[in-house]
Amino acid sequence: MRAAIVADAQLLQFPAPRAGAAEDEGDLRAARSGDVRAFEALYRHHVARIYALCLRMTGQPSLAEDCTQECFISAWRALAGFKAQSSLSTWLHRIAVNAVLGQRRRGQSDLARRAVPMDEDALAVTDNTVAGSTADIETALARLPPGARDVVVLVGVYGHSHEEAAEFLGIAEGTSKAQLHRGRRLLALHLGLA
Repeated sequence: MRAAIVADAQLLQFPAPRAGAAEDEGDLRAARSGDVRAFEALYRHHVARIYALCLRMTGQPSLAEDCTQECFISAWRALAGFKAQSSLSTWLHRIAVNAVLGQRRRGQSDLARRAVPMDEDALAVTDNTVAGSTADIETALARLPPGARDVVVLVGVYGHSHEEAAEFLGIAEGTSKAQLHRGRRLLALHLGLA
């Protein structure tokens, strides 16, 4: 499965808007009744976005692969109970966020030990690279403190509302707004845009 995750998500561009969830409906109905092939089609359709979300939240490819696997295993187990009160992609995002947060809580990653609070001087651009390229942005995202990174990824990159991000992360909506403001400020500093 790991090879499939990496193969399906070779280019981690910012997510393109989807045409709609209509293409998932038939596969979703079939998968909810136990059709493994239909679930595989849903997996193939969503895996790159889920992997990219996990990678942006963890900053580590191997951990992102683990979280992606955990997301789809959890989704398969809970699919019969999916009530479609939100879109399938939003539901999968929530499961993926829970997988990332679960990894952090269990201490199975070294994110907490590796993450050093970054002061504004540490994030200032120190070389002559062109600010604003996709690689620069991804690097800047990975350097954000986890709380700010989570909100920037969910709200700023994936377009979730502050209410959804707060619910996903188990924080107050005001905290989500403050973390987004902090994350944007630190990104601007790192990219030399401040």
